[in-house]
Amino acid sequence: MNLFRLLLIGLLSGLCSLASAAPIQVTDILGRQVTLPAPASRVVLAQARHFPVLALVHPDPANILAGWSDEFRTSFTNDYNAYLKAYPKLASVQVVARHTPSTFSIEQALALRPDLVVLTATFAGIGLGQSAEDSPLIQRLDAAGIPVIVIDFFVDPMQNTVPSLLALGDAVGQPERTREFVDFYRRHMDAIARRVADVPADQRPNVFVHAHAGSTDCCNSPGTGTFNDMITYAGGHNIGADVLKSGTGRLNFEYINSRNPMVYVATGTGSGKRTSSGLHIGMGTSPEEARKSLRAIIEHNRLQALPAVRNGNSHGIWHAFNDSPLHMIFIEALARWLQPERFADIDPLATLKEVNERFLTVPMSGTYLVDLEPTP
Repeated sequence: MNLFRLLLIGLLSGLCSLASAAPIQVTDILGRQVTLPAPASRVVLAQARHFPVLALVHPDPANILAGWSDEFRTSFTNDYNAYLKAYPKLASVQVVARHTPSTFSIEQALALRPDLVVLTATFAGIGLGQSAEDSPLIQRLDAAGIPVIVIDFFVDPMQNTVPSLLALGDAVGQPERTREFVDFYRRHMDAIARRVADVPADQRPNVFVHAHAGSTDCCNSPGTGTFNDMITYAGGHNIGADVLKSGTGRLNFEYINSRNPMVYVATGTGSGKRTSSGLHIGMGTSPEEARKSLRAIIEHNRLQALPAVRNGNSHGIWHAFNDSPLHMIFIEALARWLQPERFADIDPLATLKEVNERFLTVPMSGTYLVDLEPTP
């Protein structure tokens, strides 16, 4: 009997090992079927800004990271330092690119013996409606026999966020954890979509998003694409989209003032340089510091007379929500700013708190959205 039980246990163990070693098939946002022999354990991130996304779907993201670009360290300094404290090995991760596709070194990436390269649609040079054949980078990696998946939270975030998360989570062997977050994401996004479905287009309040506020001349604003999609999703109308036919551009003061925006939103990333004129927001920033910088931006750019500012509907928010599945926090915040009665029970800060507690090993600790009181 004992011998039989030992044989049975050995057989079951062997079957489990075979199952865990079975190839993984992943479908990326381009519809490509990508096969990995096992969960990826040596990942190259072409855009390191998505390391926190990897942290959403994997409990130990630094342990599977073989290479990345330098943009997380250089453009998101405060976030990088927080992750570095939790994962000291990040200091020795090989850099294979700066923040542009032209700087990506395939030779350096291949030298790291990756079992997965994660490209974004932007980094791969793929726009809406394009395929993998339009990306020389994908073609070269495919030719080298390296599994490649393409993810996207920026070009078409409303359509590509869920398939991007599922592809990434499956590829690194974390399907259950990933689907838990995807369910969470969908619940929050669906709650907004249901409530704005009956708002006619001509009744959507005008919104002025001041992108990278204070760090450039007034006033950069989104046109078509990412932020415009999020504003529409939240039930607003982006005044930039009426005149800007690209992803971003500049609006002059006369135009902004003539549109009487009811909501003003300044964005910034928080670079760690507290002497800069940009919006101080994000990891390690206090609400008081964020509000002070927001007031300075409004005054410097002569925006005090805007209805949104006079009526206390002016806000600051973390710009990097625009390239992350956590854009749901931006959308929840904007929905409340647009229609506070309709969305009185929606709390974006509570959503962020739950993300920190349930999904992130390195919490987003700081100020990621801030409000100003009405001007006298």
